[in-house]
Amino acid sequence: MSSSFTGSSPLAAYGWDDALEHEFTSHRAAGLIPARVAAVDRGLCDVVTENGPARASTVSAVSGGGAAEAPCTGDWAALGAGGPDGRPAVAALLPRRTAIVRSSASRDSRGQVLAANVDTVAVAVSLAAPLDLGRVERLLALAWESGARPVVVLTKADQVPGTDAQQGEVAAAAPGVDVVACSAATGDGVDVVRAVLSGTVVLVGPSGAGKSTLGNALLGGQALATGEVRESDGKGRHTTVRRELLPLPGGGVLIDTPGLRGVGLFEASHGLERAFADVEELAGLCRFGDCAHRSEPGCAVLAAVEDGTLPRRRLDSYRKLLRENAWAASRTDQRLRAERENRTKAISKWQRQMYRDRGR
Repeated sequence: MSSSFTGSSPLAAYGWDDALEHEFTSHRAAGLIPARVAAVDRGLCDVVTENGPARASTVSAVSGGGAAEAPCTGDWAALGAGGPDGRPAVAALLPRRTAIVRSSASRDSRGQVLAANVDTVAVAVSLAAPLDLGRVERLLALAWESGARPVVVLTKADQVPGTDAQQGEVAAAAPGVDVVACSAATGDGVDVVRAVLSGTVVLVGPSGAGKSTLGNALLGGQALATGEVRESDGKGRHTTVRRELLPLPGGGVLIDTPGLRGVGLFEASHGLERAFADVEELAGLCRFGDCAHRSEPGCAVLAAVEDGTLPRRRLDSYRKLLRENAWAASRTDQRLRAERENRTKAISKWQRQMYRDRGR
């Protein structure tokens, strides 16, 4: 399919391209139309189609699948008519290029997809609140694992006298990541932020980090709800209650997300390697390949801690997240093993019943 088709499609503003058009060939032949999921809410979703916005059912798309397979903001979907409630229905989802997945809130060993087909993850960090580098590292691991490119945006720069020191601290905890500061309230630095964002951008961070205010500055309007922040701890209420997808004026798409109180890692080994690239590089210099970086002789990581090259806090954070990720992986292994055992038992039960029926 030539680029002239996708370039003239109304969906081009939402990221539709030639590769997606090619993937959609069989769906279009079946009479389905492409749509991008803008928001999901209780079995229904807002979608953007070539003919404009629509409200669709998600029931047919999730039958037989788990939460990770359910439609989420950013998904590309094949939309058909004849949903159970008379609405259009999401018949299928195109394969996700990237997906931000965290451990589910119920901690049941299944992942929760926060957003799909994201190109840039903008981690919002408020300069007006106490700096939590551990949270930044956690969010960066989540972002790297998704397959998207992370960026750290330090917000509310107008509320602090100087940002260089804090920007330096964050940069040291975010190797290989652009760290930029801005004030969405005054507009200072917003152009710098806009310059490092590309494609589909998702804003992540805790409540009160200024995500929606930053989003409005990037969108050039008041499309996203904002709220007040407590002065005592810099925390805010959830003014964004669901993930939403909106086109950016200069190209690209913005996804705003509710504030994340808890961000559990879900099978994020690759993300941790990227988020702690400095520790991983030092580990490659250790005398022993299986060095645990605790008391082993010739440990390059401990040597870096001793001479101040690597902050002790960062090594402690690395160990903590490694333990959490290993626990999450073991939980998933247990669930998969239990599911296999249940399937085997069900097959055996069916076979025994079949043999009994034959013997009658």
